[in-house]
Amino acid sequence: MKKTTLFAILILSSTIIFGQSKNEYLKKVLNNLEKVESATYNNIGEGWAPYDTIASGIMNYFTKEYNNPLDSTIGASYVSLLQQDTTQMIFCYDGKMRAIVYEEDKKIVIDSFNVRRLPFRPLTPPFFNYTKSIIKYALETKDSISIKMEEKKDVIYFCLTIFKDQQVEFFGKAFYMEKNPYDFGESTSKYEIWIDKSTDLPFKVRREMSHDISVETVSNVSLNKIKIKDFKASDYFQPNYKLVPYGIQNEKRKENNLIGKKAPDWILVDTNNKTQSLTGLKSKVVMIQFTSVSCGPCRASIPFLNKLTSAYDKKDFDFVAIECSTNSLRALQFYRNKNAINYKFLKSTKAVLKDYEITYFPVFFILDENRVIRNATSGYGEITTDKMIKDTIDELLK
Repeated sequence: MKKTTLFAILILSSTIIFGQSKNEYLKKVLNNLEKVESATYNNIGEGWAPYDTIASGIMNYFTKEYNNPLDSTIGASYVSLLQQDTTQMIFCYDGKMRAIVYEEDKKIVIDSFNVRRLPFRPLTPPFFNYTKSIIKYALETKDSISIKMEEKKDVIYFCLTIFKDQQVEFFGKAFYMEKNPYDFGESTSKYEIWIDKSTDLPFKVRREMSHDISVETVSNVSLNKIKIKDFKASDYFQPNYKLVPYGIQNEKRKENNLIGKKAPDWILVDTNNKTQSLTGLKSKVVMIQFTSVSCGPCRASIPFLNKLTSAYDKKDFDFVAIECSTNSLRALQFYRNKNAINYKFLKSTKAVLKDYEITYFPVFFILDENRVIRNATSGYGEITTDKMIKDTIDELLK
């Protein structure tokens, strides 16, 4: 794509925002963000699947954020606690490691970034650090971008669209993500920020990528009242939780525990809002895929699954995909039509995910005539997974 910078055209226009040029106003906001040495706030985090109209996940946190000049990566440290119980840590990052709490397993996974070496640290920075990076990039980049700004009653709306062959994420600064061969979506990255006119500071940010959308909104903000010298990550570790190093925390794949057992029954709705049930499938062999509209490998499996569905007689084989990331039938319909899916495509429930112990995607289960799970596998590789599935079905049909 031509690396023409649209920024200069838009920012240097004569449009006035809140009594100033766009450029002047953004510099003012950035200057205010750079004065934030620490902050505490309530924040609502929302996760959205592509094409969705309802958030697929909502979490309420209480966050303590610190500017950390000693951290050369994102330049900040923070701890996120449950809003309803601020003694319960969810996540923290101190500049040297991140700690992730797994409540069900009563463990805290410690990642010192030595196992999976990346050019960035895979964590979403805290709110003020994050919005500062986005606005700083918008003011300084020579990338091909567009900026839209609108003044409303109490809010300044800012929208940054980045036109790159790679999606752009912000981990302290802009990182150009390696293109995923399984990702068939657009590479355009979009960031929206809502700025409070009374403080000239952001209070909401929305990030939109082809594979997912995230939104964070902060409230009850208190600035520069806490000091980083008083921050110690271990002070927030829950007592009696096991500390586990990252890289060895993954236990035996849970879906394998279901092999040899009767598949849990379910009744779910399809893209036409009609109910389908496992007991209603009468073929000798049934395969179930747990999938996600946000999952690249899941999308990559669609051509094979379309062919597989047509390769057998209905009395011998039937296939169902269960979508796990969206709450919207409209999103399912859009995804099904866009990808020309010719098989049953159903919307999951939390109960079904729990019954099948689903924590990642895709996962395939192959059931025999008695609906006993005879094989299960996670992930998708075009050659290996296709062959395993076909061989298992053929063996069961002998």
